Amino acid sequence: MAIGVFGGTFDPVHLGHLDLIARAAYQLETLYVAVSINPGKSPMFSLDERLAMVEDCTYGFPGQIVVTSFDGLIIDFARQVGASVLIRGLRNGSDFDY
Repeated sequence: MAIGVFGGTFDPVHLGHLDLIARAAYQLETLYVAVSINPGKSPMFSLDERLAMVEDCTYGFPGQIVVTSFDGLIIDFARQVGASVLIRGLRNGSDFDY
């Protein structure tokens, strides 16, 4: 089975995030939920609070879920943990544009 990464600011984590985490964790050997450290944003919650929220909300989910933080590009983090899958959600129609 594959290793996956779901990255985001999770400020705060919401039901859409949790739905994707549950679905992905069921399909993957390990899912890294990677909480972003982005100095360009002013999050409502601190990094520690966001990590704790995601950990609390995913407790008891099926599969191996690792909640951690990352700084930089998500692809670099994915390579670091040996992931072959990136999980992304869609917010609106513009997410389909390229």
